Amino acid sequence: MSTLRVNTLQNTSTTDGGISIDTSGHVTVDGVAMPSSGPLSNRNKIINGDMRIDQRFGGTAATYGVGYAYVLDRWNGAATIGSNMRVQQVTDAPAGFTNSLKADAVTGATITASDYFSVLQSIEGFNVSDLGFGTASASSVTLSFWVKSSVTGTHSGSLRNSANDRSYPYTYEISSADTWEKKTIIIPGDTSGAWLTTNGVGIQVNFDLGTGSTFRGTAGAWAGANYAGATGAVSPLATSGATWYITGVQLEAGSVATPFEHRSYGDELARCQRYYQHNVLSWGTNRYSDGVIHAPGFFKQTMRQTPNLVQNQNTYGQTTSIQTVNGDMYVTYTSAANAGTSDATFIGYNASAEL
Repeated sequence: MSTLRVNTLQNTSTTDGGISIDTSGHVTVDGVAMPSSGPLSNRNKIINGDMRIDQRFGGTAATYGVGYAYVLDRWNGAATIGSNMRVQQVTDAPAGFTNSLKADAVTGATITASDYFSVLQSIEGFNVSDLGFGTASASSVTLSFWVKSSVTGTHSGSLRNSANDRSYPYTYEISSADTWEKKTIIIPGDTSGAWLTTNGVGIQVNFDLGTGSTFRGTAGAWAGANYAGATGAVSPLATSGATWYITGVQLEAGSVATPFEHRSYGDELARCQRYYQHNVLSWGTNRYSDGVIHAPGFFKQTMRQTPNLVQNQNTYGQTTSIQTVNGDMYVTYTSAANAGTSDATFIGYNASAEL
């Protein structure tokens, strides 16, 4: 008996579009890849991958000192050399996007073995628990993004765990200077190490903008080390005036890069507000017999954990304190001695529960 082997099943009817299924089970509709694993929606593990949300700075540039800091929502930056790395939300973007994250070198840094410059996103463990990292059933993931840079050549980045003792350096090529290019990187799931599946850091997606040899390793393999990038990659922030832009960042289960998952602005803002909320207001007018004002404030979304509150408004200039705070609300306290001439209080806070 003969055997019929079919490499590709394809329907090219002009009435219902072209549908093809290859031997690996990958489905393409009208030339667009469909998910090979996981749900059709909520595929993207990255929040604010299209760089539309910037609650803190509203498009104003921020220059990094030494350490870690957030600029665009959910996007953290890291630098060991101060006053060189500048990050900003801009409107330069490829077709289908309105914003990107721009990083540029203010002066150009001399990068030693232990130095690094990075743009990164830490993904909450609850949101990547389905990937099974650290188990025998760990799923492959696909990282895709649009990028452009004034520096051509081999660029790099990595995936890391919360303990920074498991990492996967990857590389991508910038072929033409100052030109938007789409990149896709398939990464096998890590069957080793500890990967959090709670409200801590589950997976960290790191883009290396200039790193010394201590934090770079061999591309394309999991390592029991803290690698931010790949050996031999370029370091854009070592060149004064160099620029690097990114948008459309997507991390999804499986080995196929599906189209970027465009979510509504309101949906994306709500996701961001689990980690940071700008100008959360409290208002109180009740004067108890002892003259104390208690003013409750409610967060716009339940936060990842009890947030850190930084006051940014105080209408009556009163001296207040936080009496109660959790992931859903807080209460400010104004004593009789500090109430002044007003029997009301109006206070605003920025609330951060970032990873």
